[in-house]
Order: sequence, then C-alpha cells, then structure tokens
Amino acid sequence: MTAYAIAHLRPTDPHPEIVTYIEKIQATLDPFGGRFLVHGAEVEVEEGSWPGTVVVLAFPDMAQARGWYESPAYQEILPLRTRHIEGDVVLVPGVPDGYDPARTAAKLRDAAAA
Repeated sequence: MTAYAIAHLRPTDPHPEIVTYIEKIQATLDPFGGRFLVHGAEVEVEEGSWPGTVVVLAFPDMAQARGWYESPAYQEILPLRTRHIEGDVVLVPGVPDGYDPARTAAKLRDAAAA
C-alpha cells in the first residue's frame, strides 16, 4: 500500500544550504522507491490557514518511507533544511485499492451504537 511523506514548510528566505538540500534529496529517495508528487507548490487555502508550501513524496509502503527518513543519507542532508525552514513532516499510509469511505462510516456508526 502506497505511503506518503507530507511536509508543511513555512515561508522563509532562500539560503544556499536549502539549494544544496534540494540538489541532494533525490539520491536519498531512489533506494527507497520514493518520488515527488508535489514539491513546494503554493496552496489554495479553502479552510483554516496554511502559511507556506507543501511537499508530498510517495513510497511503495510505510517501511520504505520510514527507511528513507531514517536513512543515514537523508539524515546527513536533513539539517541543511531544518536549519533554515520551519515545518512539520508526517509519514502516512495510503488507503488500499477499492477503499470505500461508506464502509468506514458504517463501522463508525456501529461502534457508536454499541
């Protein structure tokens, strides 16, 4: 089941270390089957507030996503970003093929009635 790394990065001034981080990140993703789906896109806020940009990476599964984030190669370049950009990063599993939200709703309704 596909897994995702999602980052909400706050606005900042460009810094040379961020450029170096961007230059090096793909090499850290490749061994784990990671790929960019969204990279630094400006968001359209429909509800609430969202200062900054979003990055979404896809991985074959949660083990690969964790493996990438915890890898020595990624941990080596991570400070290049974290020293200059404030943000939040989460790893999250996707839903399986054929996912039906109505089934989830039914389970929640049944649990609430019990």
